[in-house]
Amino acid sequence: MSPILPLRQASRREQAGEKSRSLLKRSPNRLSNIYTSLDIIADWGRQGSMWPMTFGLACCAVEMMHIAGPRYDQDRFGYMFRASPRQADVLIVAGTLANKIAPAFRQVYDQIPEPR
Repeated sequence: MSPILPLRQASRREQAGEKSRSLLKRSPNRLSNIYTSLDIIADWGRQGSMWPMTFGLACCAVEMMHIAGPRYDQDRFGYMFRASPRQADVLIVAGTLANKIAPAFRQVYDQIPEPR
């Protein structure tokens, strides 16, 4: 059951509703502006953190896995291993890079965004 409001208050609420609707009609990108602002804040937070990608070629890759464990706890420093080179900031080559694997390494390296 809705409360009974005096005519004056009801008209103010209606006017406020009309104003908000008119703002949305005039600027349909208002919501996208909010998301853009949130993206800027999220990017600022990620700016100081490093997201490496490990290119494991030998037993050295096992040593890199230990950093992600609870003993060394890389998360407290903002490191987060990424599986995709398009999301990584740093490429860590763990092992010996032979001639046979060099073309595959070059392909992965080229997918990392600038600056490298």
